Formats: sequence, C-alpha cells, structure tokens
Amino acid sequence: MKGVLLVNLGSPDSPTPKDVKKYLGEFLMDERVIDVPKWARTLLVKGIILNTRPKVSAKAYSKIWWEEGSPLIVLSERLENKLKKEVKVPIALAMRYGSMTIKKGLQNLVDLGVDEVLIIPLYPQFAMATTETILELSKELIDKFFPNLNLSNLPPFYNDPDYIKVLSSTIKASLEGKKYEHLLFSYHGIPERHIRKSDITKSHCKIDKSCCITPSEAHKYCYKHQCLEVTRLVGEELGLKESTYSTSFQSRLGFDPWLRPYTDRTIERLGKEGTKSMAIVTPAFVSDCLETLEEIAMEGEEIFHEVGGKYFTTIPCLNDNPDWVSLLAKWIKEWSSQ
Repeated sequence: MKGVLLVNLGSPDSPTPKDVKKYLGEFLMDERVIDVPKWARTLLVKGIILNTRPKVSAKAYSKIWWEEGSPLIVLSERLENKLKKEVKVPIALAMRYGSMTIKKGLQNLVDLGVDEVLIIPLYPQFAMATTETILELSKELIDKFFPNLNLSNLPPFYNDPDYIKVLSSTIKASLEGKKYEHLLFSYHGIPERHIRKSDITKSHCKIDKSCCITPSEAHKYCYKHQCLEVTRLVGEELGLKESTYSTSFQSRLGFDPWLRPYTDRTIERLGKEGTKSMAIVTPAFVSDCLETLEEIAMEGEEIFHEVGGKYFTTIPCLNDNPDWVSLLAKWIKEWSSQ
C-alpha cells in the first residue's frame, strides 16, 4: 500500500529557553546546516551559540506563539488534515527537527500497512539544509528500521506551472485593495558555499549575476537559481513591471558570505530611497513560521517605518490555502495511480 509523509522544518515544543536550546542544538548540529568539520561545528554551536541564542530566540518565539502551539506545526497539521479529506492514501506529518520526528512519521505509515512511501519535503526549492537533509535522513532511517519500505520523493516544484499559478493567485488576493509601490520576494538565505557544494558540474556556479540565468544542469540543485526563477515566473504571471519587484535573502547567521542582497538591508534601502508602501512575500516557505511572522512581519516592518516607510504588507504563506491543498492532492493522486 502507498502512503505519503509530509515533512516540514520543525519547532521547539514550547517558547522557553530550555526547549528552544534543545531544538537549536539538533538543528544547528546538522552537518548540512552548518557544513564545517564536526569539531568546529561542536565548538561553534555548543560552545558559543547555545550559550547565548536560546534566550533571544525564545523571546522571538514567544511573540508569535499561538494558543494551539507553534504556528508552523499548527499550520502543517491543518494542511495534513485537509489533504486527508482529498486523497485516499494514508498521510502522515513529520518534522526534520524536534519531537515530531521523521522516524515517528514513517512508523505511523508502516503501522497502517504502507510499504511504499512518497516523501514530500514542504519546500519549493532544493537546498542542502532543507530538501537534502530530509531525504538523506529518510534513507538512513529506512535502511536501519524499515528495510521493506520503498522510498520515493516529490522533486522541487519551484517552477511547476500549477504551483506558480497558486502562488501568484494568493499574492494577488493578498494585495487586493492594498497600497504598495514595491513587492519584495524574500527567501531564506544560505551560505554561498552551499551553492558551490551543490553544483554537480563543479564549475558552473560563480555566485554572480550571470550563472543563474545561463542554462545548466547545475540548476537542478541550485537554490539561488530556483529562488530567482520563482520571482521571475510570478512576475510574469502577475504582469509586474520589472522596476516594481525584486529578490532578497533573509536570516543569515555568522560571518561567512551568504546570498545577497540581504532582506533587512533591502527594506532599509527601499525606505531611504523614498518608497512609502511595500509588500513582502516569502516563497521559500509554504507555512508561516518564526522567519515570516517575527523576522519579516515584525522586525521588517519596524525597519521600514524607522526609515520613513508608511505602509508595509506581509503576504501570508500558502499554509492550508484550498488551492494549495488541491494542488498537493493532485500530485499525490498522480503518484499513487502509477
């Protein structure tokens, strides 16, 4: 029997420093998130970050925490429940980090009689720290605990025409009646070295303005190219003028070069240049989370107002939008009928 495992990033169990520290420890010790030798990663994470960041992050989580729990978890569960009404195959939900483990999700499916599972990483674009780490851990768990389980996965869907239409329609609906002079597409940032490490040609990616628009096999695993493609395709779908929208990258960590331009500095620049109204969408996420609800909707708006901006509109992620649910259901039905 076939079954589906939805996998999102994860969340602390509560917005307390203790739970946030536990969550961050697991997340940041992942070799595909901080991709340095283990001794250096251990020194950085356990020796420095976990001694300072949990209190700051806990405060941020507290600002966005819902009565039902973590927004990312709650929204992912709503998506799961709506999908179960649309498809006949068993569906389970897991997180890459935290207590809702991939192992538990796979076990839930196996207990229902599933012997063939489709992993759906809930990320439109490929990245080492998202899609790759989910799939590699899933393979390890299946080899170790579920040897009779066959695995397949939904590939990145960043340029799928139906996805672009759903994303575009949600943006259009969110902006109806709103004032905005500029639409900013903000994606989660990653270190530039991740782009080079993911380059299967070992020569194409230069992190410049040309390689992302020059056709190459490298684009299959190039996060930056895939982000820029989402922006370009949505811009075309909505008929936007080139001067009215742009791309940036948020959530950088440490001192290594990360993908540019940075979102916070872009918001600041737009305000200083005289932009009075802007909107921002975050297409690297399908579920609203700390990075969208606190970093963008709160910190981003504060930056914009400090430099003279007046109207700041945050566009929600796809979450459990009916059109998004229908599209996921379509992909699952296509897979399950093969």
